[in-house]
Amino acid sequence: MSETFPTLDAVATDLRKTLEAKKCVLLYAHNGTGKTRLSTAFKDLGKRLVPSPLTTIAGEPLETLEGEQIEVDVMQGDTLYFNAYTEDLFTWENDLENDSERYLKLNTDSSFFRGLESMEMDNRVRPILNPFADYDFKIDTNKWVVRFSRGFYDGENRWTEENIKISRGEERIFTWCFFLAIANLALDESEAYDWVKYIYIDDPITSLDEQNAITVASNLAKMLKTYEGECRFIVSTHHNLFFNVLFNELGRAEKVCLSHNREDQSYRLEKTGENAVFGHIHELVELKRLADEGQLQGHHFNRLRSVLERTAVFHGYTNFSVCLRPREDDHPETTMARIINILSHGSYDLYAPRPLQPDNQNHFKRVLEDVLSYYPFNPQLFTAADA
Repeated sequence: MSETFPTLDAVATDLRKTLEAKKCVLLYAHNGTGKTRLSTAFKDLGKRLVPSPLTTIAGEPLETLEGEQIEVDVMQGDTLYFNAYTEDLFTWENDLENDSERYLKLNTDSSFFRGLESMEMDNRVRPILNPFADYDFKIDTNKWVVRFSRGFYDGENRWTEENIKISRGEERIFTWCFFLAIANLALDESEAYDWVKYIYIDDPITSLDEQNAITVASNLAKMLKTYEGECRFIVSTHHNLFFNVLFNELGRAEKVCLSHNREDQSYRLEKTGENAVFGHIHELVELKRLADEGQLQGHHFNRLRSVLERTAVFHGYTNFSVCLRPREDDHPETTMARIINILSHGSYDLYAPRPLQPDNQNHFKRVLEDVLSYYPFNPQLFTAADA
């Protein structure tokens, strides 16, 4: 079952409608499909003007001569989200001049950090981070910076190195754990986050290895399963393993795949059914649909080649040409591989997609048909794609 939408705003509106009946939506999509833009569109739909007390610099409400609070209309959202914009709220001061005072700066212009001064965030983040980290940290809410340290032991002596710069992967997992600490405040209905109705999480496992990706997915699933409040969740990702762990853990969640048609700029939401999504299978279903509907474009050869490469690696080979089935009327076996090599390279159609010429459409369909007939894929997957 699938549905097509003209814009990401329309997709976001449909997701909000789904969440009226569902506690959680799991969304799978490839990079470049629009996952981050969808999370922003979803957030923007929840913005509205609400009255709020006007305060002084010291944070005290202003009052009229009669003692009534003065209010102004401010823009208020309903979605706490984790995506690339969230990660950009944390930036490094690398102290290039002295190479000694390195710390992570927090952008307090964002409402993400609002109200955290008295929340003892060190104690909230640390137990979430401990399974992933061998370093320690200190959050300074006066200067709004985070300083990191790491302990060392050489067998005889112990010492601590202060103001260290952690790796990109370590930074990403720290940012994620910081977000989880705030999410827990929202789920516990803390006054500072009483505006949160939805939590939208987009690809929290960038730069993580598979073991940590599984751990993050398992911990997130546990949090979602045990929560019994009114808040609703969306989790989107391009990472097959991360998605499938959540898929298996969250039996009642709505599970969908998002794809983008570059020709008419529409978006397609497709329910995944009862089977977890493996990236190359979803890709094959989508390519089969496009071939059947005559919507093949030049860039689809890139996607077909990617599927062939992953299939070859899965079977222990290094070259995708082993997936190509030579026929009696073929020229040398390398002919079809050369065609795919040529048509899957170059940037001639990335920004102005063009339909494939008839001959090239036939080449594409032949390779796809051979793959689907040679490998025992479940035919019901491709029947469902046509429904």
